[in-house]
Amino acid sequence: MSKITNMPKRNNFILKAIRGTLEHRATWLYFLLKEAGKKGVTWEDIGYPAVRACGNMHGRELIASGGTNSLKGLKKKLFTLPAQIVFEMKILESTGHKLSIDFGYCPLVAAWQKLGCNDEEIQRLCDIAMEGDRGIAESFGGKMELGGTIAAGHQKCQIRFTK
Repeated sequence: MSKITNMPKRNNFILKAIRGTLEHRATWLYFLLKEAGKKGVTWEDIGYPAVRACGNMHGRELIASGGTNSLKGLKKKLFTLPAQIVFEMKILESTGHKLSIDFGYCPLVAAWQKLGCNDEEIQRLCDIAMEGDRGIAESFGGKMELGGTIAAGHQKCQIRFTK
């Protein structure tokens, strides 16, 4: 039996539609990694570098569009009010050198649950997906630390960016 609880507190037509697009991306990741595994390539060997490269690119784009590499700028450009609503985020701290966010819901985990992934697969997929955020942090000259996660059975994901 799964130890993962991932139920949104808010759910309406628009949120379902937005979350559905994120679930679709999580589904792509799952099937790409599953196919790689069939070819003898581990999920980790292909997933981490590919998702990190995407995060690095996204980070550079965020810096270019915001004109700053401060973590306060990252919050403003990436963790917008709509994103906060979709992921049921709580911004705990936002300074130029520290950004602490708790996520209360994860559409990616929801997708992997719908696909029938077991808890171990969901944890692996989550960690690979979080490599994008690690790449963004790297582009901003910092690092991202992941505390508890919904994928590991915690009530929230604890994401901490520091410089």
